Amino acid sequence: MIKFLDLKKINEQYETDINEAFDKFFKSGWYMLGNSLKAFEQEFAQYCGTKHCIGVANGLDALILILKAYDFEPGSEVIVPANTYIATILSVSQNNLKPILVEPDINTYNLDPAKIEEKINDKTKAIMVVHLYGQAANMQAINEIAKKYNLKVIEDSAQSHGAIYEGKRAGNLSDASGFSFYPGKNLGALGDGGAITTNDDELAEKIRVLRNYGSEIKYKNQYKGINSRLDELQAAILSVKLKNLDNETDNRRKIAEYYLNNIKNPKVVLPSVTEAESHVWHLFVIRTDDRQGLQNYLTKKDVQTMIHYPIAPHKQEAYKEWNHISLPITEQIHAEVLSLPISPVMTLDEAEVVVEAINKY
Repeated sequence: MIKFLDLKKINEQYETDINEAFDKFFKSGWYMLGNSLKAFEQEFAQYCGTKHCIGVANGLDALILILKAYDFEPGSEVIVPANTYIATILSVSQNNLKPILVEPDINTYNLDPAKIEEKINDKTKAIMVVHLYGQAANMQAINEIAKKYNLKVIEDSAQSHGAIYEGKRAGNLSDASGFSFYPGKNLGALGDGGAITTNDDELAEKIRVLRNYGSEIKYKNQYKGINSRLDELQAAILSVKLKNLDNETDNRRKIAEYYLNNIKNPKVVLPSVTEAESHVWHLFVIRTDDRQGLQNYLTKKDVQTMIHYPIAPHKQEAYKEWNHISLPITEQIHAEVLSLPISPVMTLDEAEVVVEAINKY
């Protein structure tokens, strides 16, 4: 079986260094908000090219905390891609703000800048951009729109660690960015984890306080904060893995390039790449109007695939108030996408098996 993502094999590469990191962590006697977190925050900020990185408990909390720190008036509107994982939208709802869904570009699957301005009004306060599947969105156009209307821009960079757009990395293309270090991400912890990057000194300081119950000095609370801290162990593990992130990305790109050059089945729509460095291939997503048939066939050929994501956010029960909305591009994408195996430990021989199976379908 060619696994969709072999996390065990990925993490085994780091076993010696992770064991050393654990031993140091265990013997330190300090498990939260300590030196390991400070070190990782400095390393990841430097990697992204930002002044600040604030480690938090997970990717959803990262987005929630950014919006919480901005303290927009309840009911204010935040533009979000209609085609995204639901966490992006949940972060808006959980701050008593209104998500405004905008259709994606059918080619890149990212937020379509041409469709944003028609959704802007006096209540609009921010645009939340998702670099979906690992490809940086059209940030130049989006930032220009935001500047025109005096809006904040927030990146959901959960799938785009290391992606480069016009010389800058994801996480440094907006006012603030939220990252996830869920184990399956390109930079994955051995549990949940997340971070916020920004160049805004005031915002960073406020988020550091908000993540710790709204308290900078113990038992003295400045804000109605939450408990969302990246723990010392996960921070230490992420420091180990960050050193090799670009090498892992290179292998993902080799697999993706092989797929792009060799999948020839006319029933399959391949992903569109704007710039080579702008895509880190968190996922390699194809489209087909015979998704279930192709997935069943590949399973029989011992090729594991996944669907990201089968149900569009506006069709979820959680947002049943939107169930009547028609978003044809988003609905088409969610009905047709299929994710092929891709990972930093996948070999070209395995990619060849996948390609051969698809071409014979």
